[in-house]
Amino acid sequence: MPRWKELPAQLGEQERQLLVQLRRMKDHSGLSLASLGAKTSYSGSSWERYLNGKKPVPRAAVEELAQVCGTDPTRLLVLHEVARAADGPAGPVGSEAGAAASEAAAQPVTRASAPPGPPAEAPPAARTVRLRSALTALVLAVAAAFAGGLLAGQAVSGDEGDEGRGAFAYARERTYTCENGRADGVRYAGYATTATAILDRGSSGWEVVEAQCLLKAHGFGAGRIDGAYGDGTKAAVKRFQRARDLVADGIVGPDTWGALRT
Repeated sequence: MPRWKELPAQLGEQERQLLVQLRRMKDHSGLSLASLGAKTSYSGSSWERYLNGKKPVPRAAVEELAQVCGTDPTRLLVLHEVARAADGPAGPVGSEAGAAASEAAAQPVTRASAPPGPPAEAPPAARTVRLRSALTALVLAVAAAFAGGLLAGQAVSGDEGDEGRGAFAYARERTYTCENGRADGVRYAGYATTATAILDRGSSGWEVVEAQCLLKAHGFGAGRIDGAYGDGTKAAVKRFQRARDLVADGIVGPDTWGALRT
């Protein structure tokens, strides 16, 4: 399978999470862009633009991709909803976009028939109610996944739950000492509790420190534990992903967090 191009730096976090999940679904299916062009109403060149972040993915394209991959589209449609909400003016839905995307990204892909989409003519208030209802169901599903051992860690994004540590500030000569703790069988390094944050080259923060420490604990050291996601960290993530039979894209997402925290 050809390597993916780096996503544009200007993409919003919600859009990035959506594209990461769509790319993984396509890779797991084994379908090429040309195959997607033949099996859907969108051309291969359109899929190339969508999946490389050159053009926003239409909702209908998300549904068709899920259908040809034999995947339940519900989680992906929630990610698409919050990505589009983040593109527009601030409102009731936009204020929940980050949390919604993190919860949706944490859900494992399941095979099921696609439920009908919401009516196109629904007013904004109805869309807000539907989105909140969907998110409630997703939160419950995430909790059930943790209880059943499907995901290892807590569904927290950003620095939530780590407020006492303060804002992260990168310093060239600063490195961090890793803890090696466990809570309820879940591994932690003492810097972040996230199980859903999307990390890639250029990322920085306590989540990166946590990931670097967990990689080191598993024997895949990324070099300096400095909170900066550079080439060394990306290479270490790829080695770890290959060893765990994950998609070796060098991007830390829910699947990789789950493996890191075991």
